[in-house]
Amino acid sequence: MRHDFDLDRPLVFFDLETTGTMMTDRIVEICLAKFIPGGEVELKTRRINPERHIPEAASAIHGIFDADVADKPTFAAIASALLLYLEGCDLAGFNLKQFDIPLLQEEFKRVGLEFDISQRRIVDMQVIFHKKEPRTLSAAYKFYCGKDLEDAHSAEADVLASVEVLKGQMEKYPDLPHSVSELHAFCDRKEDHWIDSSGRFRWIDGEPTLAFSKHSGKSIKRMAEEEPGFFRWMLKSSFPEDTKKIAENALKGIFPTKKGNASK
Repeated sequence: MRHDFDLDRPLVFFDLETTGTMMTDRIVEICLAKFIPGGEVELKTRRINPERHIPEAASAIHGIFDADVADKPTFAAIASALLLYLEGCDLAGFNLKQFDIPLLQEEFKRVGLEFDISQRRIVDMQVIFHKKEPRTLSAAYKFYCGKDLEDAHSAEADVLASVEVLKGQMEKYPDLPHSVSELHAFCDRKEDHWIDSSGRFRWIDGEPTLAFSKHSGKSIKRMAEEEPGFFRWMLKSSFPEDTKKIAENALKGIFPTKKGNASK
């Protein structure tokens, strides 16, 4: 595996799987892809014993359970080697600044080591995504209408801009319906094969299927049989009620049908 990035020192892409999303949580898996000047790439993945129970909600997302890491090294056991491996490297990843780097720093701190990033360059693809593709009314107004939104966030300016944006969308997308009923159906995502209002479940080849997380693409029936804990986690989380209802029914062996009712 080689790369064509223009580098003057190694760039390490990394991602963490953890016991949760708080800074007090622990790493259960780390993957690093080191891009080296000259074109070489080193890929390393290691599971880590967090020395605590992995909550079912976390396992439902990344698929790593207590038994999977019971015989793996602790972070303390690999910390020195990991710090050495990252020495002199810049860092890259998605949502790196808000989550992965702070949590990794906390792990190092617990074992008496410092992961200093003050001299490192950091490339965060989430930041790039949000800067290049902002999801605001002002951005939509600029994109569809070609104008800057004056007095943004005043109610009247925002309402009038919204009207122009919809008109601009209709002009840009010839297949976009014009009637309110058809626009409602489009916004409800039924034409995109969404089963629920949030699109967490979709029809794929006529099969009700999970459409998010690492389990995306698995049928609801298969998930209910093999990993019911995932649906129990959904019921405890902040999903829309219709989404939770599908998860609740799945645990009962009841699944959506194309007619909108449910079958066993």
